[in-house]
Formats: sequence, C-alpha cells, structure tokens
Amino acid sequence: MKIAVTYDDGEIFQHFGKTEFFKVYEAEDNQIISSEVIGSNGTGHGALAGLLADQGIDVLICGGIGGGAQAALDEAGVKLCAGVHGDADEAAKAYLNGELVSTGANCDHHHHEEGHSCGGHGEEHSCGGHEDGGSCSSCAGGCGSALTGKNVGKTCRTHYRGTFNDGTQFDSSYDRGEPLEFICGAGQMIRGYDAAVADMEVGEIREIHLMPEEAYGQPDPNAIFTLEIAQLPGSEGLTVGQQVYLTNQYGQPFPVKVAAKDETTITFDANHEMAGKELNFKIELVEVK
Repeated sequence: MKIAVTYDDGEIFQHFGKTEFFKVYEAEDNQIISSEVIGSNGTGHGALAGLLADQGIDVLICGGIGGGAQAALDEAGVKLCAGVHGDADEAAKAYLNGELVSTGANCDHHHHEEGHSCGGHGEEHSCGGHEDGGSCSSCAGGCGSALTGKNVGKTCRTHYRGTFNDGTQFDSSYDRGEPLEFICGAGQMIRGYDAAVADMEVGEIREIHLMPEEAYGQPDPNAIFTLEIAQLPGSEGLTVGQQVYLTNQYGQPFPVKVAAKDETTITFDANHEMAGKELNFKIELVEVK
C-alpha cells in the first residue's frame, strides 16, 4: 500500500490544491517500510490527482479539499481521508492502525468542503478515535444562492473571534496568530461568514450575528442513524458521547457522536456540534488577493 500526505515541514498541509509536496509512505502488513518526499510540480488540483495515480498512490491524507478535487481523486482510484491535521508521519501511522484522528481543524475555521456528506453511509464503515470533539458537516444551513460582492471569487485573509450569545468564545484566529485564508463565495465557509466578507474593505472590522440557518443549520433528524455493532468493527469499545469518524461509501471520513448504545446496536449523530446555535463573529479583513 502507498499513502500520500500533503506535506509541509513535517505537518499535513491544509490546502490540497496548493500543496507543493507530498510525503509518500510505502507500507506492508500495516507497517511503514519506506518514505520519500516528492514535489507536486506546481500542478492544479485536477492534475494532482493524476500525479498521485501515476505514483501508484492508494490513499491520500490531507486537510481541506474541494468537491472537484474529490471527484478527480475518485476517478483516479485514490481513496481520500480529508480533514486531518497535525504531524504527517503520525497521521500515516494512525491510518494504518485504523485510527483516523482529527483536531477538527476545518471546524475551527468554520469551514466546510464540498462533498463531505453525512448521508449515504453505505455498507463499509470503519471506526477511528476523535479526541477534540470538533466536527465538520456538509453545507448544513450554509448552502444557498450564489453570493455577490466585490470580494467573491478572490482569496481573502481574515482574522476573527467567534462567540456564543452568552459571550463565551469558541474560536479565535487572533489566538492562533494566523489569519484564515479562503476563497470568498467558493463554499469553503459557512454562509453568513462568506456573505459578510463579500463586500468588506481591507482593514474593515465587522461584527455579525448569525442565526443557525446562516451558520451550521438546524439539527437534522435524518443524520441520526443506528447500526449493528457486529457490522462495525472497532465499535465495541465506544462509549456514549464519544466523538469518532466513520467512512462513507466514497471512502471519505465524516465525524459523528455516539448518541446511544446497547448490547447489539449503536446510534450515531452526524449533526454538526454547532447545529441549531446562534453564532457571533468579529471579522477583520486583512488582505484580498
């Protein structure tokens, strides 16, 4: 088996289409036997899928990735594990051990990628630990008509601070010391955040209040489902309230919470942890390019 990880100085690079390097691991019997770093040659996300296929890659581990790139990987026969963050070597080992661990980086950035669906769970589920409890959803309440504004289609860098209505802070790019970069209007952000940035001026600071429909949507009862424990290897030791990842029929991971469990069945809730919540953001537009 050959695993490729989007790579930058030992870490998993978070933008698949912009990655300059992949670290490629060759594994036998779930053990890494060799690794090397290869260049992407500056190709776009569509060509990157072909590059990985030419290298004989079976699995790609990455951070953020869009729907077009996912489709290209699927067509190239490369299995995808997205939304992963942290040390590249550890991620490869975790994959081989059946433990797809995430720091919830996409959610920290109020970020969703096209194609991450909580529906269509298919027949092949696999379990892996999820430590922090962050989770990413599909469009939830964020998908709608196309945005308009002078920044739509441009790469924007923003600082932000997110709070609940009681003033509790749930996230801040200021604390991390690094602005969030995304393409405005490309569906990478929750709808209300995208809409606010669409017509902002560089240097402007704007405070917004988002209803659930503009953020992560309302909880969806169809995102709660029950499986036979016998059909889900690794689920025997899970406990109620634990955050884990399952894999859908496309080989893509999606986070869920264990909602209930008995001797023979286990119930998962794939709703985003912020579904149904009103959110407040202080947004500073740092750069547009």
